[in-house]
Amino acid sequence: MYVYKFGGSSVANAENIKKAAAIVSNSANSKKIVVVSAMSGVTNQLLAAGNAASNADEAYKEILRNLLEHHLSETKKLLPVTTQSACLSEVMQMFNQLEDITESVYRLQEFSPATQDRILSYGEMLSSKIIAAYFTSAGIDCQWLDARRLIETNSRFGNAEVNFEVTNRQISNAIASTDKGTLIVPGFVAQNKDRQTTTLGRGGSDYTAAIFAAAVHADLLEIWTDVPGMMTADPRWVANAKPIPHLSYKEAMELSHFGAKVIYPPTIIPAMEAGISIKIKNTFNPDEEGTLIDAGKDAAQDSIVTGISSIAEISLLSLEGSGMVGVPGISKVMFETLALAHINVILITQSSSEHSICVAVNANEAERAREMLDNSFAQEILAKKVEPVKVEKNLSIIALVGDKMKSHPGISGKMFYALGRNGINVRAIAQGSSEKNISAVISFNDVRKAVNVLHEAFFEKVYKQLNVFIAGTGNVGGKLIAQLYKQKEYLLNNLNIQLRIAGLANSRKMLFADNGGVHLDNWKDDLMNKGTTYDHHSFINEIVNRNLRNSVLVDVTANAKLAESYAIFLEKSVAVVACNKIACSSSYEYYLKLKSLSKEFNAPFFFETNVGAGLPVIGTMNDLLRSGDEIEKIQAVLSGTLNFVFNNYDASRSFAEVVKQAQEEGYTEPDPRLDLGGTDVMRKIMILARESGHKINMEDIANEQFLPTSCFEGSVDDFYKELAKHEEHFKTLYKNAAEKNCKLKYVASFKDGKANVGLQAVDDKSDFYHLYGKDNIVLFYTKRYPDQPLVIKGAGAGAEVTASGVFADLIKAVS
Repeated sequence: MYVYKFGGSSVANAENIKKAAAIVSNSANSKKIVVVSAMSGVTNQLLAAGNAASNADEAYKEILRNLLEHHLSETKKLLPVTTQSACLSEVMQMFNQLEDITESVYRLQEFSPATQDRILSYGEMLSSKIIAAYFTSAGIDCQWLDARRLIETNSRFGNAEVNFEVTNRQISNAIASTDKGTLIVPGFVAQNKDRQTTTLGRGGSDYTAAIFAAAVHADLLEIWTDVPGMMTADPRWVANAKPIPHLSYKEAMELSHFGAKVIYPPTIIPAMEAGISIKIKNTFNPDEEGTLIDAGKDAAQDSIVTGISSIAEISLLSLEGSGMVGVPGISKVMFETLALAHINVILITQSSSEHSICVAVNANEAERAREMLDNSFAQEILAKKVEPVKVEKNLSIIALVGDKMKSHPGISGKMFYALGRNGINVRAIAQGSSEKNISAVISFNDVRKAVNVLHEAFFEKVYKQLNVFIAGTGNVGGKLIAQLYKQKEYLLNNLNIQLRIAGLANSRKMLFADNGGVHLDNWKDDLMNKGTTYDHHSFINEIVNRNLRNSVLVDVTANAKLAESYAIFLEKSVAVVACNKIACSSSYEYYLKLKSLSKEFNAPFFFETNVGAGLPVIGTMNDLLRSGDEIEKIQAVLSGTLNFVFNNYDASRSFAEVVKQAQEEGYTEPDPRLDLGGTDVMRKIMILARESGHKINMEDIANEQFLPTSCFEGSVDDFYKELAKHEEHFKTLYKNAAEKNCKLKYVASFKDGKANVGLQAVDDKSDFYHLYGKDNIVLFYTKRYPDQPLVIKGAGAGAEVTASGVFADLIKAVS
């Protein structure tokens, strides 16, 4: 004998009911029990009608009218006209009863648990009657059985407990007394000894099916839903969630207890005790394999972690006090109090010092639980032995489940590392001695992110999703996006990184994308046409509120406000990759703060392109320091712009023309005075000095200016006019150097805690002499390289190489 259960969208309408009937009729089993739930959404509507009536709101009448129309309409779609009459009459009769009950609730303004169960039971009674009528009209030999007459419970309305001795006997007798091949049974409903209707809890139709399966020793219990089985995580949250082909009973119980909605938790117990396998299948794709739940698993084939589940809204109750230490009975009183109040404890954790006990309960029961516990410990609270119960709200539980976790060390470490790396704070932890479940309490706002983080860590062994927000789509930003687009497949196939541009912004527009991210082949048009007006605070809030795993802000702007906001991102464990030099060249205190936040919140903060564009200057220096070396002196040409200018200026054309050329070719800042005045070089040498461990600010750096003072006044256009006026000054600088067979180089130096920048004439013995085009060079003199310095040399300016340096930092941020 097989037991089938159809619920939710499987019986939502006439079309889906026909699919369910086809599944049953195509089965080769001679004897079948079919348990059905209410049509989709009906139970909630019945509850809404009861609540409205109890509040003297006549809206309940409209709710019932709509429900009646829906049931009549679906009945007419299912049944031939010649056989509709009896079923339609029965539907009308049940709605008349419903109207009488709700009218009484309306008049008395009382909606007791017993009355609520009575009203809610009509959802399953109606659907089962209609389905039985359809099965008969379709030629299926069937009989309707009233589960209320067969399942006996106590009087705990809303979540009644089954008397299995009586129930099993009554079901066995009822099955034995009929010769029909198919029996249709309403799920969810039962009755107590006084023949009052009770219910088995929301989702109780699964439980009804398991009760019947156990009572008749069924060969298999099949639960038909709208999903392909139990999943490794909630598919509404995790795009890559996969069906779990095989679960043990205990794994299924753990997953369902911690929020997996596919199966109602109590369902598993009767089946497990009777040794009946459970199969979860998809009504809309019956050929899919589904999930098999039974006593054992093939240990060689299954993964260590079976699935990830969560409970979205819980509260933590903490009982603390020095008077608890070494005092027996405290836990007993606490749990007795909660049990007598029918408050379900989801998770328990206790400190080894016995100073505190912490329990998790459903959020809607937290205040009642606190009041009950404060009353139970009133004397101890008055005596200052324990503190009043503390309640923490807006929390969730996330759980890893798997039978094989107990034989594999490091699972919990991997779990908490993954959560910590993404800035997810764990408030409480629980793990049973069986090690089938590791549970953690986290913020409600982090639960979706946490599920994705853990799913990626334990199930998506191939790919790691990187969520990137790019600020700045100009010259460097545009090149970066082009490089990312070109290398997207390479990153996926070779580095296992699934790149996703989650947001783009420039000074005018910002665009955020869900699912696959911004389409990089059409980003310019999408940003222009679909983007919203850029707003600094909205941009920050959107990134923070999206709370995506492995998030990285890439700043390729010169925006001071954005640089001043890095702390916000780092505190939320959003990595920062900065091409923007403002943050690291601002006050030493802010620089240290960002470095500290990066460590504290495990959020990478990389800014390699602040010095030398794509050259590995900062990374190399940090490698030296981490390996125990010490920086004694730094000499460098750090401005690709100035090197380009002085390599191309030979007095045959004006200095102003050469500077203009550098600007047009993208080698200068928008205002070239930042380069030619030495400000940019000062920032770079200061960043290197700071990274080498020295406290230094801009005002500590000596700058020997070569530009006349008047060049710094007025606009950029005025600047070029002043350059032209002072052409003789620049010719003199060039000729004086040339007469000595020297070249002009703008050099930055750092030694003994002091830094200086300025124009120097260098001879052919200098490492700087043969430096061409826009190249940079950095010489590190260290304890290990005292005479022959470690030299880093190459292109130090240009959008393409700068973008490649940002790209490299981006990859490091997720490694």
